[in-house]
Amino acid sequence: MPRYLVVGNGKMLVNLDQHAYIRDIYYPYVGQLNHVGGHKCRLGVWVDHQFSWLDDPEWSISIGYRDESLVTKVEAHHPALQLSLTIEDAVHQRDPIFLRKVRIKNHTSIEREVRLFFHQDLVINETEVGDTAAYYPDQRTVFHYKKDHYFMFNACAESAAKQNSQNDRNFEHATGREPPPALDSIYEFTTGIKRFHQAEGTWRDAEDGKLMGNAIAQGSVDSTISSRSFISPNSSSNHFYWFAAGAHLDDVKKLNQYVRESGPGRLIDRVNTYWRRWVNKNNPDFANLDESLIQSYKQSLLIVRTQTDAEGAIIAANDTDIMQFNRDHYSYMWPRDGALVAKAMSSAGYHGMIEPFFRFCTRALSSEGYLYHKYNPDGTVGSSWHPYVHDGRSQLPIQEDETALVLHALWHDYSVHGDIERPQSLYQSLIRQAAGFLLRYTEAQLNLPQPSYDLWEERYGIFTFTASAVYGGLTAASQFAQLFGDDERAERYFEGAERIKNGILTHLWNEEEQCFARGLYRKDGRWVQDMTPESSIFGIYEFGVLPPEDSKVRSTMSKLRNRLTIRTSVGGIARYRQDYYFQRCSDMNIAPGNPWIICTLWFAAYEIAIAENLAELQQPLETLRWTVRHALPSGMLPEQLDPFSGAPLSVAPLTWSHATYVDTVLKYVKRYKELDSTPPM
Repeated sequence: MPRYLVVGNGKMLVNLDQHAYIRDIYYPYVGQLNHVGGHKCRLGVWVDHQFSWLDDPEWSISIGYRDESLVTKVEAHHPALQLSLTIEDAVHQRDPIFLRKVRIKNHTSIEREVRLFFHQDLVINETEVGDTAAYYPDQRTVFHYKKDHYFMFNACAESAAKQNSQNDRNFEHATGREPPPALDSIYEFTTGIKRFHQAEGTWRDAEDGKLMGNAIAQGSVDSTISSRSFISPNSSSNHFYWFAAGAHLDDVKKLNQYVRESGPGRLIDRVNTYWRRWVNKNNPDFANLDESLIQSYKQSLLIVRTQTDAEGAIIAANDTDIMQFNRDHYSYMWPRDGALVAKAMSSAGYHGMIEPFFRFCTRALSSEGYLYHKYNPDGTVGSSWHPYVHDGRSQLPIQEDETALVLHALWHDYSVHGDIERPQSLYQSLIRQAAGFLLRYTEAQLNLPQPSYDLWEERYGIFTFTASAVYGGLTAASQFAQLFGDDERAERYFEGAERIKNGILTHLWNEEEQCFARGLYRKDGRWVQDMTPESSIFGIYEFGVLPPEDSKVRSTMSKLRNRLTIRTSVGGIARYRQDYYFQRCSDMNIAPGNPWIICTLWFAAYEIAIAENLAELQQPLETLRWTVRHALPSGMLPEQLDPFSGAPLSVAPLTWSHATYVDTVLKYVKRYKELDSTPPM
């Protein structure tokens, strides 16, 4: 199940589903640890002795965000209960605090008592063993803890009492602001056992509108708290819910008190203001783009930000339901994804945001100068299926493009922003070390990189994408060396890049097919071309091996588009022909694979690069519109789509999809301006 809404601040990430249920809480790193693990933290309503959870089918729910913000806006209506809810969720822009506001509208002509129930289903440190849930009477809260992770939960309704006390007048005099609304406290609470023997969890206790008040539970536990208000006829009432995370009980107590004193509603408004200013700090002229495309561009910037940890890890995706498919997840930092995401965010003007990524890669670099397959958000090496032995021979378990693309992205960032201090500080520890590895790790007879795994992590060999990335990485290293007056290294890196280019043109070009090969593999002691149509061959121009208008590139991209286009009403471009991952169609002439967002946008970017007039930008403009049409209702972009229904497949949101959309929009706008200012021939 995709994650329809994500809110975070680089230290805490909270994912919600289509019912506004919390499904993942990542803390203290984005992507690590997940203290909910995909279970449902429910939200329910009791009124007129009737109870309903928000995943009941009677609710009509629309999912989205406040404009240009990381504050959600969920509208829910229940005709039979004659209630409407407007839900806003946010993570504080600085502190590990989740905030929720629920505005309840009573559509009847009588006053009604309404109770909201907030359910907490935590698996702290990703295991249900040894959790404790307890009521804390001093602050009238419930908290869960294990070892050095504490979570404190609170809920309340705005009091109907007028704000006319002397304390309120003192507050206004001292601050120049109105005092925050008076808040009630938790109405009822309970803790208990879940998913053990016959115990389903305390959420079942809520369904009669009352909670038992059990003060503590240990083991596999959950909790539920409630708030209550009396709502006048055809009127509304605000309820609030929040939780804070920390390493000690004192930490969460202080954060809880901060929310009460500041007012949770006001904090949500501050979060909204912050993100609106953040996303609009570098607004380009969007040329002739539709408003929906501009909004998706801004939302993509925000989504990428939520998936980026403050310590530098740019996480691929944080959708734990993928574990049902392969018993692992996407909550890792792949240096390849991270580099291409960083490149897009640099182009968008977020130079400071990506600085920690390059520091992360520097710390992660092996002593030999290469980056491993993937990393956990805390910088440790992630799980891998790349072996150290292949066909009886030892090998490096790497994808060499990942090392090269970090250098390529770093040079791009310098070329856009001109910040010489950052690459200078990384010159010896990252640039020279990685470039030295790229120079050494070559097949001398072919003038190509030695075999490694492809960018899809599926096959071992020498690939056009990888070789092109290595060319781009060595070119970047040469430019940095020249920038710093290191002329001998600059020449050495340049010559290494040129050897790779010659190797690509000699061994990866197929004259008969007039197309670049996917790559080379060993068969019976010799190198054989793999001519499988492969979208990633776009790297031949993207990383500068050949210009986009080169005849070899034109012929290759034309043939690939023809062989990889999805011929259903959904459309789009497949990764490669006979793609098995989440395969939905066995007829390669209809769907050679599922349509991937990034691959479809790669072809749009190519069409932008070769466009000679504004009319030739129409097709890539349609691809941008196609991308937005196939987002989730909340704007999340998945990894891939069902070729027949267009439904999202694999994970959502995929950070790489959002960054590629950002990158393609910027390329489109730049090219549009160039062509719009070009006088007719």
